[in-house]
Order: sequence, then structure tokens, then C-alpha cells
Amino acid sequence: MIGSTASGSDRVPTLQWNARVNSSKAKNPVATVPGSDKIMLENKVGMIFGVANKRSIAWACADACSKQGAKMAFTYQGERLKENVEKLAGELPDSLVLPCDVTNQAEVDSAFEAVGRKYGKLDFLIHSIAFAPREALEGEFVTTTREAFLSALEISAFSLTQLALGASLLMKEGGSIVTMSYYGAEKVVMNYNVMGVAKAALEASTRYLAADLGKQNIRVNAISAGPINTLSARGVKNMGSLLTYVGERSPLKRNVKASEVGNTALFLVSDLASGITGETIYVDCGYNIMGV
Repeated sequence: MIGSTASGSDRVPTLQWNARVNSSKAKNPVATVPGSDKIMLENKVGMIFGVANKRSIAWACADACSKQGAKMAFTYQGERLKENVEKLAGELPDSLVLPCDVTNQAEVDSAFEAVGRKYGKLDFLIHSIAFAPREALEGEFVTTTREAFLSALEISAFSLTQLALGASLLMKEGGSIVTMSYYGAEKVVMNYNVMGVAKAALEASTRYLAADLGKQNIRVNAISAGPINTLSARGVKNMGSLLTYVGERSPLKRNVKASEVGNTALFLVSDLASGITGETIYVDCGYNIMGV
């Protein structure tokens, strides 16, 4: 959702619930593709960028996908986040944790090579990283420095193109790429500033990448999530007020949950979304439809 750092029921409504459970999730029901007994992401491999802690949107996506059989590779940016990511990844079977600073192409290349060596393929990628200097997320956009602008665009937007290229080399039978955007990409949100510009570039990149990679049967979509109180969101001034405002005015009269964003990502990387690409899907309790 919003970022200043690098990076009711929770079930998907269209799924049928099966009493059968797998060994790693013995207490939880397993969702299957309607009309079959197949686990949604059985034998699938995913790569997750942007996990900071258990409240991260990226983790909610990983958790939802893992429960449907996916094996997962995680990346972290900097030693500060390494321990958290390793601890969370340790909860999932056959996971992989890799360093990856998207401003370092050698680390990006090394991460994809490691995934290729361990799993032999990649079926989906979830991009949930964003960054802008804290001082650029307050005051007026017109005061944005060149350095802040370039940094925000490189990490928050260009990285999607960078990672899509690396992923496409491992998606030999097609695949799905999902990124995280926010309403500030199309409307002015106070204090979002340069991040809104970066998210607009991210959504445009989603469409262009979908056009380029479609011939390889690779789908690229964005989720525009409502505000969620994550570590990265706290970099935006007055986040608490924004959460209150959106919760009061959205049609559902509440804020979206990270698990709901995770379930949407699960849908988009699964075969249930095989005809969807180049789209930005709102998961914000309907806030985006409201006028005055």
C-alpha cells in the first residue's frame, strides 16, 4: 500500500471449502478450485518481495498462497529485516530466503538464479516494495527534491519492470505477477506526494508489462489496496487520521484487512484469474467509488 520503506471471514467467496486438510495445515480447511479436489496452487512456486513483518501485506499474500500449496521464496533488503523474514519463512515448508536490494542488479540476478537452482521454475511473483524519503512524505509535493523523486521512482516503480524481466526467464510455462498500488496514484492524497507519482508510474508499468509479457502467457496485475496500518504505512504523516476517514466513508464502513488483500493476490496468481491481465483491482472496502 503506502510506503516509506523498501517494501468477517477471510476465505475467498468463490471457493468451495473441503474438509480434507494437508499435513502442514491440519487444523485449517483447504480451499479447492470449484468442481475439483485440486489445491489451488499445488506444485506452484512463488517469489515474494516486501515482507517486513507479520503485518506486511506481502506476508498476507504469502500466507494465503502457502495455504493453497505454493512453495515460497522470500527476499529481504538489508540485515535489519533479515531475522524477521527468516522467522516468518520458517513457518512455511520448503521456503527460501534471499537478500535482494533492487538498487543492486547483481543481488537481483543472484536471487533469481537461486530460485532457479532450488525450484527449477517460477510460477508467480508478488511485488510489494516501495520507498520514499520520509521528508518527501510531508509538506507540499512541489518541494520534492530530484534525489527523492529518482529514489522513489526507481524503488517503487522501476523495480517492477526489473523484477518482471528476471521472473519471465523462469516462467517457462507462463505465470502471474502482482504488484501493490494505492488510490494516491490517481487522486491527490495529502502527504502521499512523490509516492503517488511513483504509484501512477507503477500502474502504467503494469499495463505495459502485461502487453509485453502476454505472448509468454504471463499476466501482470496491480492491487490498489486501501490504507492498512503496516510498518511502511507509518512513514506517511497523519496515517491514523487517514485510516479513520476511509473507514467512516467506505461503503463497508471499515478499513480493509491485509488478509483480504492476500486473498485477492491468491486469486490473481491462480488459474481462476487466467483471463485477467493489465488491470488494477481495488481492494479498499469500496472507498474508491465514493464522491463527495
